[in-house]
Amino acid sequence: MSTVLDKPRVVITGRKVVGGVAEGEALVTHETISGWGGVNPMTGTVIESRHELKGVSFAGKILVFPGAKGSSGWSGIFHMAKLRGMAPLAMVFNIMTTKAALGAVVMRVPTVTDCDQDPLAVIRTGDWVRVDGDAGTITVWDKRPA
Repeated sequence: MSTVLDKPRVVITGRKVVGGVAEGEALVTHETISGWGGVNPMTGTVIESRHELKGVSFAGKILVFPGAKGSSGWSGIFHMAKLRGMAPLAMVFNIMTTKAALGAVVMRVPTVTDCDQDPLAVIRTGDWVRVDGDAGTITVWDKRPA
């Protein structure tokens, strides 16, 4: 039995950063994420004080965020999370930086950026999302009502 409605709410087109396909529940933040000191790589939990996702894990989710901030340690922290099985399934972000791109590459998770619609305005936490990094598409469904 499907957990999503058959017809997608929206399909967003963007640019591939890392190929592959992943599908899962969206976790959306409107704040950039600091990898160095902002994420616990053992749990995939945001630990940055005053961040809207503080205490929330992105492990096993489709992470939708504006981009990365902080030092080049961002990729190392996210790589450790991947090795421990605590990485996001896929990523969608607005602002292409070397930190965000390198983090996506070392985690080897499907990643799309430079979208034709603002994913932060279209995707909500809890939506069911399919990120196709090869095609550069993000398909969004509302979850089936309980």
